[in-house]
Amino acid sequence: MNKDIVIIDYGAGNLRSVNNSLVKIGCHPAITSRPEDVLNADVVFFPGVGAAPDAMESLKNSGLDVTLKRVIDEKRPVFAVCVGMQVLLSTTEEGGLHDCLSILPGSVKKLPPGLKVPHMGWNQVEQKVEHPVFQGIPDMTNFYFVHSYYPDPEDESVIVGVTEYGLRFCSILVKENLIATQFHPEKSAEYGLKLYANFLEIAGVKL
Repeated sequence: MNKDIVIIDYGAGNLRSVNNSLVKIGCHPAITSRPEDVLNADVVFFPGVGAAPDAMESLKNSGLDVTLKRVIDEKRPVFAVCVGMQVLLSTTEEGGLHDCLSILPGSVKKLPPGLKVPHMGWNQVEQKVEHPVFQGIPDMTNFYFVHSYYPDPEDESVIVGVTEYGLRFCSILVKENLIATQFHPEKSAEYGLKLYANFLEIAGVKL
């Protein structure tokens, strides 16, 4: 069965890189800023770069904030990346305290003082639990990061991967059909593509 796959464009996405990665592994997503397209999709990618408050403003202005909550509540497969991951939580400290989507309880916090920020480059992801998204990916594999803030979910059971940079932070979380990474799979070479492919397989997409 073919699946409708969309990448959400809300003006803060690393869209072309995500799209190119998905094409490489054999699927052909549509890039859209229309809530109705997202509501009609079977699988949703929610990328992001930049600042979380700006992302939230754009999502609210377009109505995509409500749309995202609905598709996640309906347990459709959603993959969120970087700022897309951060805005799933309740609040962010970036630029002062700002409300986020509150899909998952928790906050986005600034990396500790004394560190070079943004945290940019390759770093290891420690797999905390066995999960199909890690199929064929060795523990402590390096993925590519670019961020100055980190997600801190209240529910530790959603944390499936952690990374060390001044502290140990959640770098990948899973709740039901929602998967989110602080790192960028689309910039993470072979294993980044493998992570996307594993997610699509979980979502029932035949590659």
